[in-house]
Amino acid sequence: MRESQYRWVLYLQYFLIFVDLFVNSFVDLLRLDNVTQLVMFIVQDICLIFATIVVFLMFFNTYVFQAGLVGYLVHKFKFTIAILFLYFVLCLGLHIWTMTLRWGNIDAYIWNEGFQALYVFQRVGAVFYYYYYKRTALRLGDPRFYRDSAWLRRQFGKVQ
Repeated sequence: MRESQYRWVLYLQYFLIFVDLFVNSFVDLLRLDNVTQLVMFIVQDICLIFATIVVFLMFFNTYVFQAGLVGYLVHKFKFTIAILFLYFVLCLGLHIWTMTLRWGNIDAYIWNEGFQALYVFQRVGAVFYYYYYKRTALRLGDPRFYRDSAWLRRQFGKVQ
């Protein structure tokens, strides 16, 4: 991937992280309007799906993937892939539970133990998601993933 292309992909990834951070930070301030909160949750979930798609497109664009070392990429980024899916499930669960509890009565106090635990796990998961997503985005900018090299041949030799 050329540097100019990578720069725009990196900006897109940073934008997706920023949208997620923005929604996590300010969606609770919109709890008095259910429709607005629902739209913000949908925007966050769509951004998470796009972020996952972008990471996998970056994987598919690497020379390592094209050379047939898919297992190497999956092994190298397995924790990031797991975090992406786990965080999406946590967000989706929190969004559904929030809207289910608040839709009928926007003034209801919904902080029961289960909801509070899910809220905390989702927010802690967000920190891991931001860290590993950004780390993966930067690591996939490494030029050795995009050209044939002695390093790639050594990795290919280990697989065979």
